[in-house]
Amino acid sequence: MSALIHPTAEIDPGAELGSDVSVGPFTVIEADVRIGDGCRIAAHAVIRRYTTLGPRCRVSEHVTLGGEPQDVSFRDQVSYLEIGADNLIREGSTIHRATTAGGSTRIGVGNFLMVNCHIAHDCQIGDRVIIANGALLAGHVSVADRAFISGNVVIHQFARVGTLAMVGGLARISQDCLPYMITEGSPASARGLNNVGLRRAGFAAERIRALKQAYRTLFRSGRSLREALAELESSQSSEVRALAAFARSTKRGFTRGNP
Repeated sequence: MSALIHPTAEIDPGAELGSDVSVGPFTVIEADVRIGDGCRIAAHAVIRRYTTLGPRCRVSEHVTLGGEPQDVSFRDQVSYLEIGADNLIREGSTIHRATTAGGSTRIGVGNFLMVNCHIAHDCQIGDRVIIANGALLAGHVSVADRAFISGNVVIHQFARVGTLAMVGGLARISQDCLPYMITEGSPASARGLNNVGLRRAGFAAERIRALKQAYRTLFRSGRSLREALAELESSQSSEVRALAAFARSTKRGFTRGNP
């Protein structure tokens, strides 16, 4: 099926649109844009140059994709925004391309970005991530698969959010958020295991128990961080070992548990 383009849309001849694409009224699509098969672009969206949109994405009204990074050092370098398949991007959201020449901001597969969220330059978003209304991710933030970022969260540049982590609403995140944990507050702290997210992801009871024990070892055992991580690294649970590896690899530090 050919693309269905509203007559008021402005599409540069240098843009590439796949089959069965629909483009709503007053949308602007610049040159050097590639839009995959089956995408739905609603009214007043703007898709800037050097943006790639995978198949079956839905882009709502007043979304801007591939805008120039909000970086005072940016000098109109050629950089990219790469968005995978099956993403839902709701009204008013903005995602910027990378700030370094040849670099990419990347959004994975099957993500749900809610109203008015912002993903800045060079962010790396995994698969099946949910980012709720008004959340703001600064440059170079990474968010791993199946994380949930609640409404009006703000995340400092270069911070990381781990796999199946949940960040509570209004949290101010300046350090890494551990995988499988709930992080919330301002200043933020790890408040416990993301039990609901783990169950929804199909984790069996024994896998959840291992992660609960890992939380206790890290934050309730009285052990030093070095001792606690060494114990986690010897666990038979692959998730617990992944948790330890995430903590070991931090550059900004990670949010700790409540005292």
